Amino acid sequence: MFVSKTLNHISTFLNGSDVAAPIGGGAGKDHLRLRTLIMLRWLAILGQSAMILLIAYGFNYQLRLWSCLSIIMGSAWLNVILSLGRRNSRVAGWEATLQLSFDTVQLGLLLGVTGGLNNPFCLMLIAPPTVAAANLPTRHGLVVVFVSMAAAIALAFWSLDLPWKAGEAFVLPQMYRLGFLAAILVGIAFTAGYAWQAALESARMAQALAATQAVLEKETRLSALGGLAAAAAHELGTPLGTIQVVAREMLHGLKADNPLYEDAELLVSQSQRCRDILKALSARPETRDAVYDQVPLKTLLSSAAEPYQSARVAIHIDVEARGISDADSGILIRRRPEWLHAFSAFIENAVDFARSEVRISAEVTRGYVALTISDDGPGFAPDILSRLGEPYISSRYDGEEGAKAGKKLGAQSHSGMGLGFFIAKTLLEHTGANVTFGNREVGGAYVRALWQRDQIDILSPDI
Repeated sequence: MFVSKTLNHISTFLNGSDVAAPIGGGAGKDHLRLRTLIMLRWLAILGQSAMILLIAYGFNYQLRLWSCLSIIMGSAWLNVILSLGRRNSRVAGWEATLQLSFDTVQLGLLLGVTGGLNNPFCLMLIAPPTVAAANLPTRHGLVVVFVSMAAAIALAFWSLDLPWKAGEAFVLPQMYRLGFLAAILVGIAFTAGYAWQAALESARMAQALAATQAVLEKETRLSALGGLAAAAAHELGTPLGTIQVVAREMLHGLKADNPLYEDAELLVSQSQRCRDILKALSARPETRDAVYDQVPLKTLLSSAAEPYQSARVAIHIDVEARGISDADSGILIRRRPEWLHAFSAFIENAVDFARSEVRISAEVTRGYVALTISDDGPGFAPDILSRLGEPYISSRYDGEEGAKAGKKLGAQSHSGMGLGFFIAKTLLEHTGANVTFGNREVGGAYVRALWQRDQIDILSPDI
C-alpha cells in the first residue's frame, strides 16, 4: 500500500503543476534575470570602450573612433532604458533572446568596422550563444546561436580594414580567413552544445533530488502525525476524565429501575473507551503497533516482492543468519517506508529483465547486514552500467539490438523518466547503506545493499 501511494506521489510531483516545463523545451528554463543581462552588457561596454581607446590612443592606430563609439553607445542606451524598469525581475525567454541577439548584432557591427575576421576578438561571438544555451529553452537558445553564426558568416564577406599602422595594411590569406570562420562556427556550436548539455544534466539532477526529497518529506509529515496525536491525547485527557467522573457520580445516584440509569451506564462505558483510545494514541509510535512496526525480515521482503509475482518469473527469497537457529522467524526488523519502497523498485527492475527467476538474498551477521537482488537476465549494458545510479537512466538496453534482446526475454518497455533506480538508491543511502551493482559472472545483474550492523534496525536480541 505504501509503495503504491509513494509511486503515485512521485508521479504527481513530476507531472503536476508544481514542476517546470520539460527540460530544454519549455518556459521552465528561463533562469536569466534582467539585472544579470544588464550587468553583463555593462561589462561588455566597459571592455569594448577600453580596447577601442587603447588602440586609438595607446597604439596610435588608424581607427574609426566615432563609428565604434556610436555602436557602443547603442548598448549603453539600451541598458539605461532597461535600468529604469523592472531591474530585478526575471525575463521571459523571448525577451532574453531579443537582448542576447541584440548583443550579438552589436558585437558583429563593432567587429565589422574594426577588421572583421582579421580582428582576433571575433572569438567573443561565442559568448552570447553560450549564455543562451545554458539559461534559455532550446528553441530560444537556437535563435541566438543562429544569429551568432550569421554574424560570423557576414563578417567573412563584409568588413572594413583592421586598424593598423599608418601607410600599412594587414591582410590575411583568404584560406586562413575561411579556416578562422570555420573555427568560429565550430566553436559556437560546440560551446553552446556543451553548455546546453551541462544545464540539462543539472536540471535533471535537481528534479530527481526534488522528487526524492518530496518522498522523504511526506514520510516525515506522516511521522509527525504520531506526535500530534500524542499531544492531542494529552490535552483531551483532562476534560474526558472530568466527564467520566461526573458520569459515574450520576450512575451511583440513580437506581436500577430509573429510565436514565442505562443512559448513565452507557455514558460511563463510552467515556472509558475514549480514555483507552487516547491512551493508545499517546503511546510511543515504536510500541503503539508492534505487529505492524516489527516484522520478520523475510516477511518484509515478501511484502516488497508480492506485487511483482508472475507466472513468467519466479521470485525466491532466502534469509541467512549467523548466530540464531531460526532464520525465517528469528530475524525481526523495524518496518521503514524507505526500505520497502527501495526494495520494491529494485525487485520490479529485476523482474522486468529476468528470464525465469529473481533471487532476493539477505545475510545478517553481528557486523553487517547485506541484501542482494539478482536476476538471470541479460545484465546491464556497459554504457548503462557506467552511468547507473544517475537520474534518467531508464533501461538496461541501448539501441535496436538491446531492444530486440529485451523483447525476446519478454521484458517490459521502459520509456519513463528513469527515476526509480536513482530514488531507490538515494533512499537506501539515506539510511546508511552502501549500494553497489553490476553483472554476475554466470549471467544476469545484481544490486547489493550493505549496512553496518548498528545502522539497520534488526530487533532480534540474540544476534
